[in-house]
Amino acid sequence: MAHAAPRTGGTRGMMARRARIRPIRTPDLFSERVHTVARYAIPVVLGLVYGYWAAANQRHGGPITGWNLLFGFVTAIVFIVLCLAVATFAPMLKRELHSLTKSAFAGAAIGFLYSQTGDSILRSVALGAAVGAGVFGVFFYRYYTQEDAAGNRVR
Repeated sequence: MAHAAPRTGGTRGMMARRARIRPIRTPDLFSERVHTVARYAIPVVLGLVYGYWAAANQRHGGPITGWNLLFGFVTAIVFIVLCLAVATFAPMLKRELHSLTKSAFAGAAIGFLYSQTGDSILRSVALGAAVGAGVFGVFFYRYYTQEDAAGNRVR
């Protein structure tokens, strides 16, 4: 029996050329306007929840006072500004510093919330460091597997 001689660049070659021509992307379900609104709305909502949570921790279930409201709103504003700064400037860094910046923000935020309960400062620092280490591991793994060393997306 005679077999056909393989062609140069057979089906594997065609698949490789097709993949180079047309990169595979996930579908974008929302418009650019929705992404822009979400870029600012999510930190604002998170900041308001964070401010309420910090104020509730500080008053220990007591009555809501004017100083407590002021503390909650100032905490919310600081959280929003820092969250926007991290979201804006962290992607410009290398993947190690990018994940370190986000994890430091998360660890400091949790440590501050826990410090408002009145427990020991050492427990606050330990909890913040533990959360920061966990977040660093998750973000570093994500950026290490999804980006090259220059920060460009691999997939």
